[in-house]
Amino acid sequence: GQSCFKVKGKGATLVFDPYDSSFTGLSPLKLEANIVCVTHPHQDHNQISSVKGIGDSDPFVISGPGEYEISGVNVVGLDSFHDDKQGVERGKNIIYQVILDEVNIVHLGDLGQKKLTQEQIEILTECDILLIPVGGTFTIDSKDAPDIISQIEPKIIIPMHYKVPGLKFDLAPLSEFLKAMGKESAEPVPKLSVSADRLPEEPEIVILEPQK
Repeated sequence: GQSCFKVKGKGATLVFDPYDSSFTGLSPLKLEANIVCVTHPHQDHNQISSVKGIGDSDPFVISGPGEYEISGVNVVGLDSFHDDKQGVERGKNIIYQVILDEVNIVHLGDLGQKKLTQEQIEILTECDILLIPVGGTFTIDSKDAPDIISQIEPKIIIPMHYKVPGLKFDLAPLSEFLKAMGKESAEPVPKLSVSADRLPEEPEIVILEPQK
């Protein structure tokens, strides 16, 4: 739900943007991971305490720009803006590029920029899976998302940060994004299994069901 995803590889598990259930209205999280990536310090994205470590170690938390390698996972944090006014309204946001089991995953966080910069595009090339906000209000919306997608050219597109049952925030429904992409018949799935040698040749939209 919201922008929280669990990504499980062969040797490590990573969680993006765990949320505070009392703040969002969504179901409490019960997650374990080796790595937690936080895109910005808002309560629907930075509830690190809801993620337990695996084994005897606490999860390694990344909440800023830079390059990291943990448990065989390569992570690049890239500065961006939470609004389209150079961060004046909502500050900065971290975009994460994660390479896990040779699959390149990009999580845009609460991206508010309507266009990526050339520097950002150069770093985010070779994207296999793109996690992109589409609900507007606090991020880009269904009108802006297709332009960002065309800049990155991912193989799989997973929308996030839109209106779901129970969410306390007034975000746009997923249907607006699907209509903009011409994929109104797309059906949600509980999980997505991917490997580097089984990625689609043509871009696909995958809708993941929120945790119940």
